Amino acid sequence: MTRKLALPVTLIVTAIAALATGDQLSQNQSADPESFDIEPPLLKQNLSAEPSSAPPAPEGGDVARLEIQLERAKRNAAGAERLCKIGVLAKVEVEQRLLKVVRCESDLANAQLARAKEEVAALKSRVAVGESIKDELEAAKAALAQLMEAAQNAAAKRERAELDAAEANLRRQQKLLHLGSAQKSDVTRAEQKLAELKAQKN
Repeated sequence: MTRKLALPVTLIVTAIAALATGDQLSQNQSADPESFDIEPPLLKQNLSAEPSSAPPAPEGGDVARLEIQLERAKRNAAGAERLCKIGVLAKVEVEQRLLKVVRCESDLANAQLARAKEEVAALKSRVAVGESIKDELEAAKAALAQLMEAAQNAAAKRERAELDAAEANLRRQQKLLHLGSAQKSDVTRAEQKLAELKAQKN
């Protein structure tokens, strides 16, 4: 009788051990980020969260803070392409990180320009009261002209990057609508955003 019971018990124990080993093996394989067999689905809730494109009014004292933000944005964007290729980040997240770098560069250029304008105004008031600092004033004016040009270039780069991002988002929303993963209102919002940016440019 014990022999009759021993055979089914042995089979059950062997089956349980095989299942546990299979689960452990699949967990080890899924821990490797480069072992994706399929591409994860595109989730529309990840696409709708766009940071505001309106540039905040920079203040002269914000330059140090903006420099830190820019460095942080550059670090975040540095490895984004690789993370996208192995499936850790969505392509839209990579685009948003790169756009954030451009926005931070523009904000920093505007803050530096504002600070330079304040310095020139302060030097002009000192010259008006009779201090002989004309050389300093001329150097500050030259620096101001360079910063003004840099701020204009950064603003143009930001404008182009935001327009490109809006066009990419519109194409993405249209594709999602075609696949049945988005609503017509998502496409309409993307079209409105693109139209607003084009109107600002003109």
